Amino acid sequence: MTTSSTIPVIAIDGPTASGKGTVAQLVAAQLNFHYLDSGALYRLTALSAIRHGIALDDEQALAQLAENLDCSFTGGEIFLGTESVTLAIRAEEVGNTASKIAALPALRHALVGLQLRFRRLPGLIADGRDMGTVIFPDACLKVFLTASAEARAQRRYKQLIDKGFSANIEDLLKDLNERDARDANRAIAPLKPAEGAYFLDTSDLTVQQAVEKVLGWYATVKQAV
Repeated sequence: MTTSSTIPVIAIDGPTASGKGTVAQLVAAQLNFHYLDSGALYRLTALSAIRHGIALDDEQALAQLAENLDCSFTGGEIFLGTESVTLAIRAEEVGNTASKIAALPALRHALVGLQLRFRRLPGLIADGRDMGTVIFPDACLKVFLTASAEARAQRRYKQLIDKGFSANIEDLLKDLNERDARDANRAIAPLKPAEGAYFLDTSDLTVQQAVEKVLGWYATVKQAV
């Protein structure tokens, strides 16, 4: 009998712009697993809050908004209702708002059930900041993927420019350092490596090299089961 605890999960956690989303999606494609971008859920909530004019300190209103989030991940796109918001949620205002509201306990609690429902056969690749520590502590493989702040700022800069957004490298570096501090020091589910996590520094790795590392680790843990 299949239970949720027997469905394999690879949890990939790490700071903003570390490359975890790209790596996670490619690993999911290689294994034909489902994919959860948990950070997108916070960005979707942030985008909805901005559009509805909800104050960022109105914790209960934000939690209610998150609980009723009508979202889906289809064909590499992210939808809010029937609207594709794949690019909209990557705007810096949305990212900064998401980082701020992610520290709110009621909001995080509201999104837990939604994230758990992504665990379906044949398996799940979940990327975020607390996938291995809080949401899927029983994941068969936990990876803490990181890179230097400078490397992440350069990547974020390229992403934004390629998507048509304006960007300033110094501002991006400042924002990344501030987000890292908020994520690591929040009272609820701070960003930290999960117990037993494999460390992966992608500062000097290609995307494919990082993907192969994760796939290699997964093959090892599968054999050990």
